[in-house]
Amino acid sequence: MIKPNIMMAGGALLAFLAVALGAFGAHAFRDFLLAANRTGTYETAVHYQFFHAVALIITGIMAKLFPNKAFSVVAILFASGTLIFSGSLYLICATGITWPGALAPLGGLAFLSGWALLARQAYLLK
Repeated sequence: MIKPNIMMAGGALLAFLAVALGAFGAHAFRDFLLAANRTGTYETAVHYQFFHAVALIITGIMAKLFPNKAFSVVAILFASGTLIFSGSLYLICATGITWPGALAPLGGLAFLSGWALLARQAYLLK
C-alpha cells in the first residue's frame, strides 16, 4: 500500500515539473515547438500532467482520511498514466519521432481507470 504522504508528495513533484516544463515550453523550447508545429501537443502533455498531479494530491488526502488499498491503485493509475500519456507526448515534441504517440492511449486508459476507481471509492465512503 502506498502511503498517503507519498501520494501527496508525488503529486506535488509532478505539479512542480508541469510548471517547470510549461515555462520551458513557453520560453526556451518555444521556437523549436513552433517550427515543429508541436505547440498544441506540448501544451496537452503539460495540462494532463498538471491535472493528474492535483488528482494525485487529492487521492493522497482521501487515502489519509479514509484508509483503503484502492486509493493506492488510483495513485498508481494516475502516476503511470501521467508517465505514459504526457511522457509519450513530450518524447514526440523533443524528438520528432511519432511512434510514442501509439502509447498515449494506454496512458489515457490508465487515467480513465483511475477516475472510475476514484469515483467508486468516493461513492462507497461512509
